[in-house]
Amino acid sequence: MEVEFLGGAGEIGRSAVLIDDSLLLDYGMASTSPPQYPVGTVNPDAVVVSHGHLDHAGAVPSLLSGSDRPPIHWTPPTRDLTLTLAADTLKLHGQTPRCPFTNNDVRRVTEVSETHSYQESFTAAGYEVTLFNAGHIPGSAHVLVDDSEVQRTSDTQSDDGATRLLYTGDFHTDSQRLVDATTARPDADAVICESTYSDVAHETRSSVEESFVETLRTTVWQGGTVVVPAFAIGRTQEIMLVCAAHDIDCYVDGMGQRVTEQLRHHPDFLRDGDALRGATANARFVDGRDGQRRRIADQNTVIVTTSGMLSGGPAMTYIPAIRDRPVNTIAMTGYQVEGTPGRDLLDTGSAEIDGRVMPVSAQVELFDFSAHADRAGLLSFLSAYRDSEVLVTHGDRCGAFAEELRSDGYDASAPELGDTVTIQSPRS
Repeated sequence: MEVEFLGGAGEIGRSAVLIDDSLLLDYGMASTSPPQYPVGTVNPDAVVVSHGHLDHAGAVPSLLSGSDRPPIHWTPPTRDLTLTLAADTLKLHGQTPRCPFTNNDVRRVTEVSETHSYQESFTAAGYEVTLFNAGHIPGSAHVLVDDSEVQRTSDTQSDDGATRLLYTGDFHTDSQRLVDATTARPDADAVICESTYSDVAHETRSSVEESFVETLRTTVWQGGTVVVPAFAIGRTQEIMLVCAAHDIDCYVDGMGQRVTEQLRHHPDFLRDGDALRGATANARFVDGRDGQRRRIADQNTVIVTTSGMLSGGPAMTYIPAIRDRPVNTIAMTGYQVEGTPGRDLLDTGSAEIDGRVMPVSAQVELFDFSAHADRAGLLSFLSAYRDSEVLVTHGDRCGAFAEELRSDGYDASAPELGDTVTIQSPRS
């Protein structure tokens, strides 16, 4: 099995892995300026998408811009979320060279889409593929690829045994309010493993939630407003569930509203579908008409809004409206990539909002609501694969983590962008 790394190797963003020039796993984009896409040219026979985040699914429609129509396999939530992301990308970049696909390409996605449940094996490009719950966001999946059938039907008889490759996608080993943790550990000869938080120990989720709720209540009690920048997919719904569980009223603005409605249609991929329905009833959705956002910003309330890194969305209205009062709070809920306004705000107390650098007097706090496994979670997961080859990706210290794994007895390496790695079954 030949595995080529077209993105996500030694980096976070634009994940893409090509197997035997035939089966493509993920095809994402990095939300840099300008956006970055996977390297090389691909013409896959089939595509499997692990989950509906921009860095894993953002460039999928571009695979249909030519005459080819490879089937795209994913869970139902991943399909819906990818289409939502595509619409948002077209809105932001559709009239510029930054967008590699068109509305027609997005429509073609629905024509070739094939959805699957967890642990339901299917055939893609001749491989047997099975998806397992990855515990990251609704619909997120580990992807197990078995080339047994390819080996049997190959014109060139190989002496190699059949190979099983596990692509982890993004995963979490602790449960969140929105989704259950991954418990799947399927047998595999090789594992392509994410490493986003390979040197981080997450604070316990209960402790993070307790601190977050205390900050919200204290700010509102003191007469302030809380703006909670949150990623539309996964994080907005998690924060809604937290607020509902602690009887905290909140407004919800931005793309997270549409995503919430989509996820409610897939209760089988949620930890508790009834809880999300209750959280939706607890929240007040904002339509943004007639100065509504500025009026809400003047209230003693909680506002959950995109974007999570302050790079656009309704946050561009709320942050300027509350920034000059120390009684107000900006509660960041996720990792802030270096160079984003959110990261600048944390580091310097100022951020560029709509082209203007603004000092912020409001309190700024960061709460670690991560949906990724931390170092302990990664090591716990990989303990099931001590006899497998481990290929470390999706992180800013892939090489260092691979070296740490090797020192602990693993057969581990960190492929570089554009590398091709040959994987053979130890049974061969």
